[in-house]
Order: sequence, then structure tokens, then C-alpha cells
Amino acid sequence: MLNMKKYVAPETLQDAWSLYSTNPNNVILGGCAFLRLGKKKIATGIDLCNLGLDYIKDHEDYVEVGAMTKISAFATHKHITQNFKNILPDCVENIVGVSFRNTATIGGSVFGRYGFSDIVTALLALNAEIELYKGGHMTLSRYLKAPPKFDILTAIRIPKDKDGRYHYASMRHSSGDFPMLTTAVCRTDQGYTLSVGARPLRAQKAKKAMAYLNDILKTAEQVGENHLQMASELVCEELSFGSNMRAKEAYRKHLCKVLILRGLKEVSNGH
Repeated sequence: MLNMKKYVAPETLQDAWSLYSTNPNNVILGGCAFLRLGKKKIATGIDLCNLGLDYIKDHEDYVEVGAMTKISAFATHKHITQNFKNILPDCVENIVGVSFRNTATIGGSVFGRYGFSDIVTALLALNAEIELYKGGHMTLSRYLKAPPKFDILTAIRIPKDKDGRYHYASMRHSSGDFPMLTTAVCRTDQGYTLSVGARPLRAQKAKKAMAYLNDILKTAEQVGENHLQMASELVCEELSFGSNMRAKEAYRKHLCKVLILRGLKEVSNGH
């Protein structure tokens, strides 16, 4: 049960930051999707609803998504579907249910750096960048590796590629459950990008497999199926996997190879 002594909705980011940084028991509320499931005692709940962070804007080189944008709006917005095809709608379709997605925010998923986050896995493969009120602009990849700090996530930027090819996949025991594994595969003008999440650790890029495939692209427009097979094996060798109540380490590793290879075939064939 959520226990909150005080609720405030600041009018400026500075006011929100001042409240957030003065007490470790003060919490940014976002959509409260996961906070409501815990038993944390909150001194002051800080709602960002008055800060104008619920938006999706199309820029020349990227799409910018405000941190308070609801997951459901994010998945269906024309700037998302037109620029990134199905990868982002696909990554959210099994997240709990419609009512949850109408409440949960993009910022909450990203800032929380949850290992099970479908959204983080997809955004990582898309080379997304984030904007923090104090920490400034940085890649999502860097943010995921950084130690936790008091800060406020304000926006996510997703680079556009008009010829990009994308694939997202996850495996669950049932629709709406947390994933056993998540994978995202992209091929853009910059080459291949691969990410794997719910290992059950947080999402991570498979850099050795990416380098292997991108080196091949330097001398050939297409990569052969044997190369795709090798890349899927490199992903499993590079990344670590663990066990929890949803899946064992060995199963996750086998599943990763299957899902990555499936994604590589799809983006490499141009579908």
C-alpha cells in the first residue's frame, strides 16, 4: 500500500528539483504505476503534471518525447509509427494492460532503469538519448551504466533514419506478464544495433556482435545467413544471463539466440 504524507504539483522544474533533492524520502510520482505496488513510505510525492512534459515533437533528425507522456499515447502517435514502424508499438503491446498503459509514463520506465523494461530495450537499440534536468544530455546507454543520482528526467530523443529496419521481440509466460527476455534489432545507415533486456538484468547492447556485422557491411551491402548465425552466437557469448522465477539462465541464453537470429533475418532481408 502506498503511504504518502504530502502531495505537491510544482509549477517549475526548479521547484520540483528543490523538493526532490532535499529529502531522500521525497519521490517523483510520474504515473505511479509501480509505486502503487510497493510499500514505500513517501514523505512528499512530487507530481510533474504541471510542467508541460506530456508531448511528442517531430524534429528534423529526431523525435522528442516528454517524460510525462503516457505509454499508450507514445505507442500510437503518428510521429512514432511513421518514423520507427512497429518497433515501439510492438514493445509496449504486452505491458500489463490498456488501463496500465494509460497511466504509466515513458519517463517512469526509462528513469527507473528496470531490467524487465520492454521500452528500455527498444530505445537502447534505437540509440536513444535522454535529457536530465541537472545531468543534461546523454545517451541512454551511458545513463543505464551510470550510478543512480538525484535528478529529473525531462525528455527522450530518438534519432530518425528514413530507411531504418526494426524488429522487436519478447517472450512471456502470458500476455501482460513481465518478460522472460526482450530483444531489439535495428539496421540503419549507421549499421546494426542489437540490445537484450530482462536477462533478468537491465538491457545492454551486444557490442561484439554489432562490430562483427558492421565490419562485414564495410565491404558488402548484405550479410550472409552464416554471418547472422555467428552474430547471434556472439550475443549469447558476450552478455550475461541469470535465473529467477520466470526463467533459468540456460533457457534465457537459448531464447536469446533464437530471437536475435529471427530479428537479424528480418531486418537484413529488408522487411
